[in-house]
Amino acid sequence: MSPDVLAVISGVLVGSVLGLLGGGGSILAVPLLLYFVGIKDPHVAIGTSAVAVSASALISLILHARKGTIKWPCAIAFAASGSLGALVGAALGKAVDGQKLLLAFAVAMFGVGISMLLRKPDAGDVDVHISPRLAARLIPTGFFTGMASGFFGIGGGFLIVPGLIGATNMIMLHAVGSSLVAVTAFGVATAASYAVSGLVLWDVAGPFIVGGFVGGLLGQRLGAALAGRTGVLTRVFAVFIFVTAAYIAWKALA
Repeated sequence: MSPDVLAVISGVLVGSVLGLLGGGGSILAVPLLLYFVGIKDPHVAIGTSAVAVSASALISLILHARKGTIKWPCAIAFAASGSLGALVGAALGKAVDGQKLLLAFAVAMFGVGISMLLRKPDAGDVDVHISPRLAARLIPTGFFTGMASGFFGIGGGFLIVPGLIGATNMIMLHAVGSSLVAVTAFGVATAASYAVSGLVLWDVAGPFIVGGFVGGLLGQRLGAALAGRTGVLTRVFAVFIFVTAAYIAWKALA
């Protein structure tokens, strides 16, 4: 099977999870590019995934915006500070040995799985508004979340959702929608950093983005059809993440 077809399939998978479960699905992009599409260099896989994930997240963002689930002032403040953090994180990530970076990535994946298992039903303020006091919590949280996102080359949704909830007390529905603003922004910042260093395969990113568009639409429809079973799907996906993380760690150590 050609790399283009494999990239499209990978994009569909990542886009579907992003559309269905929100942030966290982008964690699959790097392992798919490494072990499914066949990219050899971890840094190139991270740079290429940043391009693809930012585009896939933008598609899901548009769909969520149409539903009115985004708290724009909070999301923009979080994304702006986080984009600066993502540039710092990307610079650090490029300086780390590829195999060591993969091992750290596996640890981050375990964090993703745990955070998904700890998600709680909607609770919090359904009418959050930005204020100086809230911004004082939101901006530094965004910066450090963006730095982690840039370092690992992932959307960082698994950190963004709890970060938004912790800083603003918004409900889960709004946190998932708002997180996509930051996922898109962090991905663009990280992709720009890696692209300047020549660590992006554009011929792979293109088909991945096409697949992400299809997957995003599919994920949104599945989410509407399986609204009452999202918790079960999240737990199943978390287990899959644990297995994938163990495999990446084994490969990195080997």
